[in-house]
Formats: sequence, structure tokens, C-alpha cells
Amino acid sequence: MSIIYRRRSIRKYQKKDVPDELVKEIIRAAMHAPSACNQQPWHFVVIRNEETKKKIAEIHPHAQMSAEAPVVILVCGDPTLEKCKGYWVQDCSAAVENLLLRATELGLGAVWCGVHPREERVKAFRELLGIPEHVVPFAIVPVGYPAEQPAQVDRFKPERIHYEKW
Repeated sequence: MSIIYRRRSIRKYQKKDVPDELVKEIIRAAMHAPSACNQQPWHFVVIRNEETKKKIAEIHPHAQMSAEAPVVILVCGDPTLEKCKGYWVQDCSAAVENLLLRATELGLGAVWCGVHPREERVKAFRELLGIPEHVVPFAIVPVGYPAEQPAQVDRFKPERIHYEKW
């Protein structure tokens, strides 16, 4: 079965470290995402510090699993790198999806937790991690070896397909 259908949001992780080589590999996959005008307006912050991960769980109400994940990756957008204005959000979204798919392919589990456009989260992550004002914290992705196996779900809805016209 294709990795696309196997990917699930994983929120529970084994107490097992994720090697740096695998972290670099999933970020490499993220950096191979399509990008408007090939602008690649992304930056990645890799977080392993236990105290920082606990603070992330306090900042983000839907990211409690960050405290237990071996590694958390913050995906950031840098609008100053844009060649085609206004597309950094789409570019960073594609990067996060590539990251999630590669993590699954490598036997890791991950979950996408949005930061942008919630201004209170953006501000909190800037302060916590010393992110420059022109860079936007976009999403955090806790990553680890899965300690759960959510059932696969068929999300295909043919009634949502329209041909030629609505």
C-alpha cells in the first residue's frame, strides 16, 4: 500500500531516540517539496531539549505529545525569501507533508500541529526559540518511533469530485 494511505497522525512515541541521520533525512525530504517560483522560503528548528519540549506542550494546546516525543521539528516560513509573494504558506505546507510522508516511510511517526496563523502561538514560539521577527513559526511536528497504530481510514469521497462544472 502506498505511503500516502499508510500515513497517520501519531501522538504516542516509544522512549527511543531518533538518530540525527533520520532527522536530516526527513528534513531533506521536506526541502524537496514543490515551491512557488522555487523560492523555498523555509527554515527548520530541531528541538531535543526536554525543558524546551515541555514548554512547547504548554504553549500549544494541541501539542501535548511534544513533551514525550524524542524530537520536535518547527517548520518556519521566511517571507523575505519569497519571489512570488503570498505563497510561503503553501510552500511550507508542502514541506510539512513531505516531512510526514518520509517519516512514515522510515518507520517513524509524526503529527502536524499548526502554529501560524494563531498570533499568540507565533509570538510564543518566537520568544521561546529566539526566532527573528521576519521569520514566521508555521507548524511543529513531533517525531518519534510510534507507540500506537491508528487504524487506516479510507477518506475518499467521490461526491466531492466535480467534473467540468460544479
